[in-house]
Amino acid sequence: MRERPTPLLTSRARKLRLQMTGAERKLWTALRAHRLAGLQFRRQVPCGPYIADFLCHAAKLVVEVDGATHSTLIERVRDARRDAWFEANGFAILRVTNMEVYAELDGVLETIRLRAEAPPPQSSPAARERE
Repeated sequence: MRERPTPLLTSRARKLRLQMTGAERKLWTALRAHRLAGLQFRRQVPCGPYIADFLCHAAKLVVEVDGATHSTLIERVRDARRDAWFEANGFAILRVTNMEVYAELDGVLETIRLRAEAPPPQSSPAARERE
């Protein structure tokens, strides 16, 4: 059974949906309504203690769109901690940059499709014990 997100996390996710970056909007236009290979993606969705930019539950895939701030040491450490949580809970993580979305959207979509078709990663022993 999934834990319900906290009201604060839900509120923050709603706010993020309203304030998506240009790159996130462009990618969402291509992903929404099962447009990519029939896959259902949700945007800015609470998942555990985090909010995933885009999440496909069926493929256990999280797609993160990173801007320039994700190149700082502090952000890379936060991203690594976040990625570790998602991976420990059975999700694959795909990170793309804003520039990749703007310059190579078709390539980004093909990469997402291929990752979604790959078998989901194995969860960690600790995550399997919780199940």
